[in-house]
Amino acid sequence: MDIRNDIKYYMAREAVTFKQLAAMMSEKTGKKYTINTLSGKLIRESITLKETLQILELLGYNIKIEKN
Repeated sequence: MDIRNDIKYYMAREAVTFKQLAAMMSEKTGKKYTINTLSGKLIRESITLKETLQILELLGYNIKIEKN
């Protein structure tokens, strides 16, 4: 699983830039997000599940967990 490419894929589908996403995340969470903090977390694979879920929600997506 490559979360970086997955998030970038959904950002591209929704025509959302890192700058826009950082502003959206800052507004949603009350924490300051920048282009560098978001891209750094994705590059280092240090993004949390909570942040991933928030990003996907902002982009209009969710994660469905199913038992095999």
